[in-house]
Amino acid sequence: MKTILIIEDNEDIRENVAEILLLSDYKVITAANGKEGIDTAVKQHPDIIICDIMMPGIDGYGVLHVLRKDPATQGIPFIFLTSKSERSDFRAAMEMGADDYITKPFSGNELLNAIESRFKKIEVMKKNLSPDLEGVNELMSAFGNKKTLETLTEESASNTFKKKQLIYKEGNNPHYLYYILSGKVKTFKTHEDGKALVIDLYNTGDFLGYTALLEGGSYKESAEAMEDAELAFIPRRDFEELINSNPTIAKKFISLLAHNIAEKEKQLLGIAYNTLRKKVAEALISLQKKYHVNKNEPYLIDISRDDLATIAGTATESLIRTLSDFKSEHLIDIKSGKVIITDEKKLINLIR
Repeated sequence: MKTILIIEDNEDIRENVAEILLLSDYKVITAANGKEGIDTAVKQHPDIIICDIMMPGIDGYGVLHVLRKDPATQGIPFIFLTSKSERSDFRAAMEMGADDYITKPFSGNELLNAIESRFKKIEVMKKNLSPDLEGVNELMSAFGNKKTLETLTEESASNTFKKKQLIYKEGNNPHYLYYILSGKVKTFKTHEDGKALVIDLYNTGDFLGYTALLEGGSYKESAEAMEDAELAFIPRRDFEELINSNPTIAKKFISLLAHNIAEKEKQLLGIAYNTLRKKVAEALISLQKKYHVNKNEPYLIDISRDDLATIAGTATESLIRTLSDFKSEHLIDIKSGKVIITDEKKLINLIR
């Protein structure tokens, strides 16, 4: 049963709100002033707090300020309840981190709808959303955003890139968030000796170039099409407007887009310390995991040996020798230059 804390100095309103919520099968706890409300929130950790603004002593703004500073309570959804309806009050409440705002007088349905909407948003935040267009749009729609990345993608210009054509270059300043409509893309860093290290692989439905946008700096890597690819260009201002519309959205959105940071760190550690066989095996498995769509058919790894070598973090000659060894061990097959994994289980065991 969900617990709701009501902080309201008017006894009639407090009891009326409590009755509506109790009849709707919520557990209700109440506080008659701001100080009592803060103490109760810290001790009870309710699922939602409904708080009046105009109260003697510590008002609603003060309650919100204190609770948002406490790590134990800062994540509790907070709904203001007030008779004030000036635009400046709405803006002040939201800028302080309030999640919603209900103006008196209100109906029972208005109150319940606001609470149910908030619980739905909580569930979305807890879900393991996919870090693609579908996952991001689910997040946006849950928070009432009419403009999603899907609409921005549809409204944005698109460009086609030929195989090996640069999309953006390390050191340049970002102007767009890229969305891959079709094709495969890699990001890489180039060492001063000219050697390239592949940082990440991207496929149709992935976003690209967001790290520099979020950091507000320049690109730390370059991006290149691994095959003919079409990308949508979402202008920076539209992207920033979207994530700045709600701090909760921004936090979850960033976690969605940055989902593979741990994988990148693991990959770089592997390149630094793994044996040659491990490096090549991991590169093959990562490619199959990333791009194998139809599980009923074998996946043909159709990229150049040079690209495969940079993904594995080794020299092309070393890669070719290792592929030959894997073929003789019946771990892979090679047809017309394309690599087919024939014993995925054994290949994975090489990585462990």
